[in-house]
Amino acid sequence: MDDTTIENKSINTIRCLAIDAVQKANSGHPGTPMALAPAAYTLWMKHMSFDPTDPQWLNRDRFILSNGHASMLQYAMLHLTGYDLSLEDIKNFRQWGSITPGHPEYRLTPGVETTTGPLGQGIMTAVGMAMAEAHLSAVFNKDGYKIIDHYTYVFCSDGDLMEGASHEAASVAGHLKLGKLICLYDDNHISIEGDTALTYSDDVAKRFEAYHWHVIDLGDKGNDIAAISAAYDEARRETDRPTMIILRTHIGYGSPHKQDKASAHGSPLGEDEVRLTKEFYGWPADAKFLVPDDVAVHMKAPGEKGKEAHQAWQKLYADYKAAYPTEATQLDHYLSQKLPEGWKAALPIYKPEDGPKATRSVTADVLKAVAPLLPWLIGGSGDLEPSTETMIKTSGYFAAGKYENRNIAWGVREHVMCAASSGLALHGGVRPYASTFFIFTDYARPAIRLACIMELPVIYVMTHDSIGLGEDGTTHQPVEHLASFRAMPHMCLIRPADANEATYAWQAAIERTAGPTMLVLSRQKLPVFDRAKTADASGVLCGAYVISPEQKMMLYRANEKEQAAPPDAILIASGSEVQIAMEAQQQLLKSDINVRVVSMPSWELFRQQPEEYRNTVLPPSVKARIAIEAGSPQGWEEWVGEQGRVVGISKFGASAPDKDLYQHYGLTAETVVGMTKRIIIK
Repeated sequence: MDDTTIENKSINTIRCLAIDAVQKANSGHPGTPMALAPAAYTLWMKHMSFDPTDPQWLNRDRFILSNGHASMLQYAMLHLTGYDLSLEDIKNFRQWGSITPGHPEYRLTPGVETTTGPLGQGIMTAVGMAMAEAHLSAVFNKDGYKIIDHYTYVFCSDGDLMEGASHEAASVAGHLKLGKLICLYDDNHISIEGDTALTYSDDVAKRFEAYHWHVIDLGDKGNDIAAISAAYDEARRETDRPTMIILRTHIGYGSPHKQDKASAHGSPLGEDEVRLTKEFYGWPADAKFLVPDDVAVHMKAPGEKGKEAHQAWQKLYADYKAAYPTEATQLDHYLSQKLPEGWKAALPIYKPEDGPKATRSVTADVLKAVAPLLPWLIGGSGDLEPSTETMIKTSGYFAAGKYENRNIAWGVREHVMCAASSGLALHGGVRPYASTFFIFTDYARPAIRLACIMELPVIYVMTHDSIGLGEDGTTHQPVEHLASFRAMPHMCLIRPADANEATYAWQAAIERTAGPTMLVLSRQKLPVFDRAKTADASGVLCGAYVISPEQKMMLYRANEKEQAAPPDAILIASGSEVQIAMEAQQQLLKSDINVRVVSMPSWELFRQQPEEYRNTVLPPSVKARIAIEAGSPQGWEEWVGEQGRVVGISKFGASAPDKDLYQHYGLTAETVVGMTKRIIIK
């Protein structure tokens, strides 16, 4: 059998696996895998370096299927090239408990580098992966020792490029000259509603050239393996620009009645059409999930070659360790991100006499203290560093030719900032943080949600946390945002009440690796609590703690034992509103009403505590509970119960000084005092 025959046979195997899996599931997208099979075959068989026996090998090439609806294309490639994904897994496509879901999911399927599905996300995440490769190679590579030297490959669709997210990604990648980022655009002219001409007439080549990308327009060569391979060779030679390969394909290729039609996009072909399509391919019409023996052998070849490349890299790395032991030890630290002994001792501590301090300003102090100890910490803001104070002062900006630097200037691009931060985390070797005003999470929410799905340890530093930002007004004042992120699974949100709580919030974020952490910080200055009179701020690590206990400790006899009487009520607050609760406590004490103040910066951390601890902070016997927070009351019923109350905001903010806003919206000690009295005096 000549090379052309086995290549075509392998490509048709890919196509038919996709067709059969979608047909069996009666759900899915067969058309794009049918069209892109030659491109996938060419990339994986002739250009990508990977070891299917070790999907996490550091120096592997990364492959991102941004058009995640074509997941069967990736699953077919993973199965055929030797990953731990069986034919039975292919047959269980889109079924409960399978590792072949409708869109690729990180951590679920071996060889899947990131969760994709929402269009545009994959290409943005890939930018972060390419940035991580550039950074680590700049820091660690030496002459003769290219320890970090791999590519990030992306398949994307017209839907990806329609999404505004792709513009942010393309702009950043072109500006940074990420030459090891190579994308292939599947220009199949079809979307769900029909021909893309309905909505889309961009000149993609000119667009990406304007973004300073290297563009290769192959035209109608979707089945031309030689042309596709030559394009990848050219792209790899282009070191100063990312590359976009534009490939005209035909969705549903080979289907007599559905090729180049929207009906091939998101629906099974149907049994009759499957038979006709297989006949067109010269495939046994009745065969299902057929992998010919010669194809099975042939397509294992790149995996075997990848194993050899991996072994050669291991030898190179061993030589590197001998020649550069200091750098090798440091690289090990970057990869493990094990926190050094005593690092917490460097964290700042604040005293009341230091004066009020915005919790956003604590970030600058924390980064100054820990950045030298945690060299793998890297990040930046969406053009807001002077406000978010997220600069690592000992480093310059990450830029073309200066990839060793740790500060990332994302520009006004919140979406790609957060998606690429996920890519940085997925690549490994760095720990990313991303910062903007809390309100602008609206631009980044899809990327943040995917980070939560993947449980990535990204740190989000969100400032200007409430109406407390003042005069910028309604458009900049978050109201519903605390509630919405608390509702997001795997997100740990922390809203500290003073500078010392903010320090511990940073500690919690750095130590937490099971998912994203969002620090929600104030613009306005907040008093530093006198910790000689209140509980230690380390209670932040438990999510909630009694910052100011009931101050009138009445005793009563029960079962012949003296016990402290429970408080009349509990005041629970987060952030700047803890101060309001403390003021209310003092006023209530004058009326002989004994209340406890609980600072609750993180619901998520509090839920993780043992029930005994939670009951100590919020005794079940105390039903009179009042929560105070400058945001939506939604969700607080979990903590205040049916008999409790919430002092919050159920409308948008306004443009005015922060003190006026708090007074206008009833976020005052007087409001809390009145509500408390109404609850306990009936």
